[in-house]
Amino acid sequence: MDISRTEQRILHLMAQGGRIEITRDDDRKIEGVSCFTRDGWLYPGVDLDLFRRLKRLKAIKSSGGHPYRITERGLKLVRSQLNNR
Repeated sequence: MDISRTEQRILHLMAQGGRIEITRDDDRKIEGVSCFTRDGWLYPGVDLDLFRRLKRLKAIKSSGGHPYRITERGLKLVRSQLNNR
């Protein structure tokens, strides 16, 4: 299955130890999405639509109220990169 370049970029970042954190409003609806690298830096390329696409592909998952992490399926979708930076 092919995924877009931005999805590929985010999954690669998450495969290296990144995470996606969400913020909810008073009605428990998702109001914001933030992606952090393994070093704790905020990555600017993630919005709510991209988050929903990754979740629909079952490439990311949250368990026990923790931030979203990459799944086994997400690791299979990530193409290997020569430069792992």
